[in-house]
Amino acid sequence: MLVRGCEFPDHLFYDVPHHTWYAPAENGLVRAGMTVVGVALAREVLVFTPKRVGRSFEAGRAFATVESAKWVGSVRAAFDGEVVAVNDDAIRSPALVNDDCYGAGWLLVVKPADNTWQANLVTGDTIAAAYEAWMENEAFAGCAGR
Repeated sequence: MLVRGCEFPDHLFYDVPHHTWYAPAENGLVRAGMTVVGVALAREVLVFTPKRVGRSFEAGRAFATVESAKWVGSVRAAFDGEVVAVNDDAIRSPALVNDDCYGAGWLLVVKPADNTWQANLVTGDTIAAAYEAWMENEAFAGCAGR
């Protein structure tokens, strides 16, 4: 799925306001990362600091922090859960987040507090309309040149 030059794989679940994606993994776990829009807004992720493994988090609260040259921001969770793994490669080399946010630049693996974790997320055919509306509302031109 492509919206204003921004790629959104349609098999992922998206928290549009927080620019995070989620992918179901084995044993009820969920992999999480920043969307290409989140990366574009940060301009260039220079530091990635996740919550530690075993730490709980709440919906709408930070489960990681990213820093760029002029900005420090929270990566916010869409649901309650617990951190079960972090991407050590992205901690050592945050450029992975910039270069491959949906692949090698993933951030965390989490265990949702319940099995309704995707209830407020968008996926599939709803992605384009949700991100187009956000981009229009925020006057975000898109990801061209990123």
